[in-house]
Amino acid sequence: MNPTDPSTDPRLRPASATLGAAMAAILALGLWQGVSAMMTLQAARRLAPTLNGEAFLGGRTAAAVNQVMAQDLPADGLLRAAGGVLRWKVFGSGGPTVAPGCDNWLFLTEELRPWGTEGQAAMAERARLLTRVAALLAAQDIALRVVPVPDKARAVAPMLCGAPYAAESAARGEAFRRMLEGTGLAVIDLDPVLVPDGAALFYRTDTHWNQEGARRAAQAVAAAAPEDLTREARFRTDRAAEETPWIGDLLRLMSLDRVSDTWRPRADRQFVETTEALEAEEASILDDLPVAEVVLIGSSFSRNANFDGALQQALSAPVGNLSQAGGGFAGAAKDFFGSAAWRETPPRLVIWEFPERVLNQPLNADDRALAAWLEAQGR
Repeated sequence: MNPTDPSTDPRLRPASATLGAAMAAILALGLWQGVSAMMTLQAARRLAPTLNGEAFLGGRTAAAVNQVMAQDLPADGLLRAAGGVLRWKVFGSGGPTVAPGCDNWLFLTEELRPWGTEGQAAMAERARLLTRVAALLAAQDIALRVVPVPDKARAVAPMLCGAPYAAESAARGEAFRRMLEGTGLAVIDLDPVLVPDGAALFYRTDTHWNQEGARRAAQAVAAAAPEDLTREARFRTDRAAEETPWIGDLLRLMSLDRVSDTWRPRADRQFVETTEALEAEEASILDDLPVAEVVLIGSSFSRNANFDGALQQALSAPVGNLSQAGGGFAGAAKDFFGSAAWRETPPRLVIWEFPERVLNQPLNADDRALAAWLEAQGR
């Protein structure tokens, strides 16, 4: 035995064995995680287009594998949740995308931040896009109602409790309305509807209005609709018998959507409401349904909290809801105006909803696509 060789020291052998076992366990865990990720349906869909020689030699197969490994590991959710809990319970932080207020109120940081001169230019361009669309619709005798949704931060300002809300962003709603003055656009100001009772009309842990806020907004929009709209449909709104948690998108951004309220800001709760057309129960599945005179092109606000159901009930008219979650300002508009539905069965009323927070964000591909479509129409 070489007395100078540590590997021959019998006192170190148990430690070496323990270290070896630990490393073997870590490698086995990594192997299990990798194999499990690669066997999911999501991974199969992501990898399928790259399973050919050209993609392999071009590096696209390896890139797809890396993406699966980065996003689809079975332990990924657990690790993210652990990080979210640590961040919230130890540091009181919501991470880079969520700003905590007081009493478990949460806010989206992109709503609070300033955008500077670039933001002012982007907002002016979006105002021009609206006026160009309005002129095109007016030429076809189609009414337009513009519905900017107030910032949650402004509606529940007392709950910010020190969360920084840039003055430029707080003023953007009013600034946008001033840009549209004199254009003849029918802009529905929801501030009087949502701001005075904001804390009762928005979710605490979500960026959106809650069911009562959606209902009040829908009633305001319906009240501003053209008088000659056909209002003969009947609707019924049912309320769930049991109150259930609403896991808000801000909790998901904090990676706290799968933990208990002990470890996160407590989740919102609600009696879920759903609205149905009464005629649908009486009609045969073979009957031709009438084409909706009203089309809603909006954002996730129009997809949440039964807004479209409340709107149909307030209008007494069916609404074609073409809104898009994540559609921002122009996502749904760009798709609708480029569709066969627009060309073949244009509506009598277009309701264009968007959150104010997107107005001074940099222009994106949807904005540019809408501008290109307008130019193609000679507008």
